[in-house]
Amino acid sequence: MERLQKVIAQAGITSRRKAEQLIVSGKVEVNGQTVTELGIKVSPDDQVKVNGVPISREQPVYFLLYKPVGVISSVRDDRNRKTVVDFFDHVPQRIFPVGRLDYDTSGAIVLTNDGELANKLMHPRFQLDKTYIAAVHPIPTEDQLRRLASGIRLDDGMTAGAKVRLVSSDRSRQTANVQLTIHEGRNRQVRRMFAALDLHVRKLRRDRYGFLSLAGLHPGDSRPLKPHEVKTFYHLVERVNPSRPDGK
Repeated sequence: MERLQKVIAQAGITSRRKAEQLIVSGKVEVNGQTVTELGIKVSPDDQVKVNGVPISREQPVYFLLYKPVGVISSVRDDRNRKTVVDFFDHVPQRIFPVGRLDYDTSGAIVLTNDGELANKLMHPRFQLDKTYIAAVHPIPTEDQLRRLASGIRLDDGMTAGAKVRLVSSDRSRQTANVQLTIHEGRNRQVRRMFAALDLHVRKLRRDRYGFLSLAGLHPGDSRPLKPHEVKTFYHLVERVNPSRPDGK
């Protein structure tokens, strides 16, 4: 038995907090009866409807994908380009990506049908580290690396501090590989940070998403998350944005 609002959130319809609002406003039915009280628990045999539409009670699944360049981080694309979901034709559950990676950026991205966890991971209050390897031209100076670390002023405001490391450089070609760890998720943020310093990003790969790495994976490969990895994500998000004492 699980709390009704949690079941609604896990179905990917909305966050748990907004699920509570739907319940209180009389938009939720359990076995044909309108429910307006919080705290009610339901079993897998109970039929739950939101705004008259039955919700899916799928078994939650979690995957890590090494997204290749040229793939859309979406469930579908109106231009018929390949999406991250296309790599999971063998998965019967309706999964979706947690956050986005740019079309021309490769690397680690999580897919799931667990709407509750996805909403928490994407919430601005949850500052999950994301580590990138950027192949840039020319080689950044020490001053440019310090500026990346302290924050860059972009059109949409100052970025937060980052962890920066020069991984390698080729002085004959004036190219370098720079490791950059950020916890924000602005649109094309990493590329814009380098561009603000007149550094051109030739290739960009997200090597780590939180504690998950691409170890053992090649572009287009995926693997299920291990049970302890899912528990770790829940532990991290609850620590940052804990549920209220009553579990709502």
